[in-house]
Amino acid sequence: MPKLAIIATIEVAPGSRDQLVPFLMAHRDRCLRDEPGTLQFEVLIPREDPDKIMIYEVYADEAAFEVHYNGPSIRQVRQEASGMLLKLYGTRCSVPE
Repeated sequence: MPKLAIIATIEVAPGSRDQLVPFLMAHRDRCLRDEPGTLQFEVLIPREDPDKIMIYEVYADEAAFEVHYNGPSIRQVRQEASGMLLKLYGTRCSVPE
């Protein structure tokens, strides 16, 4: 089964990006430490749009992403980011090897 990459864009409430980034970085660290199927997780800050954050994630497979998506770290970051996230959308990609 191929690796799964997710490229996500988060639209944040105006002026809240700097407050949200530390929560996402802590989430990133937990995922890489506690989820063996999470292979890569990068938080990206667009230079031209102060109200967006992008995330690039790579998982061993679809099952590893499901573990991540239903895991405790994502629940924690959703709670911490309450009111800061306006919209989240992403694209699932296969990673050819």
